[in-house]
Amino acid sequence: MIAALQLPPFQTHTSLKPNPNPKHSTTTTTTTTTDSGLLFRQKLLYLQTLKVDPSKALTINPSVRTAPLQSLKSVQQCLYSMGIHSSDHGRLFDMFPSLLTCDPHSHLFPVFDFLLHDVAISFCDVEKCVIRCPRLLVSNVDRQLKPALYFLRRLGFVGRHAVNSHTTLLLVSSVEDTLIPKLDYVQSLGFSYRETVRMVLRNPALLTYSVEGNLRPKAEYFLNEMKGDSAELKRFPQYFAFSLEGKIKLRHRLLVEHGFEMSLPEMLKVSDGKFSNRLVEMRLQSLDEKLSL
Repeated sequence: MIAALQLPPFQTHTSLKPNPNPKHSTTTTTTTTTDSGLLFRQKLLYLQTLKVDPSKALTINPSVRTAPLQSLKSVQQCLYSMGIHSSDHGRLFDMFPSLLTCDPHSHLFPVFDFLLHDVAISFCDVEKCVIRCPRLLVSNVDRQLKPALYFLRRLGFVGRHAVNSHTTLLLVSSVEDTLIPKLDYVQSLGFSYRETVRMVLRNPALLTYSVEGNLRPKAEYFLNEMKGDSAELKRFPQYFAFSLEGKIKLRHRLLVEHGFEMSLPEMLKVSDGKFSNRLVEMRLQSLDEKLSL
């Protein structure tokens, strides 16, 4: 454990000045004290240098007010030692001000040790994990991260599907409250447990989507409005990654308007420009077929 660094105690220094009036034996003293206000301003400047909102940091983590500046800097040094570029520190601290006053040895290094040894992330990929999912730094290893890792491995995240720098964000999810309910919902669409697992392994992002905010409305639109077959969702689980309002509905309505059909990959994987060009081609082809009759 790093010993807690304390602010220098208030000290009083007494100095004797020559008595301008030798007839009087009164001794004049001057008192100087450590300027705590100056030390506090130095911390504010330090936070501003990192592009951290001081007001937000102090509100969420009042301990910043009394913590020594060197203590705050030791956290930054810990992040830097693990390959996390200094330009990203401010964003991490601004998202989670509690990091500013944490003890690196008891809070941060256990997370890094878990990523390196339990998950088997390479050192050069640690930064990617943290940047993609800063919440890793404020998650408890024993109560949160390890149970999630063990659950994911039982699910099939091993071998070529092993948790990596792209999927470590799954580790901050609650097994009981988040991961299992999402698996249950996908199964409720008519898939077996084994089919659901295969879909998740092909597209792990499924486990990051909200049931009510993403999975349910998109599934209902596909099955009810698009009259789609759930088998197509099994073949293309990436469907849930596309915006319902910004892409799925717009493109589907254009196809319906012109009486055309496309598979989900054809409809969604291309850019807006390519989709428009394809739609024009289909209209011209349809027109040629009508003229040839």
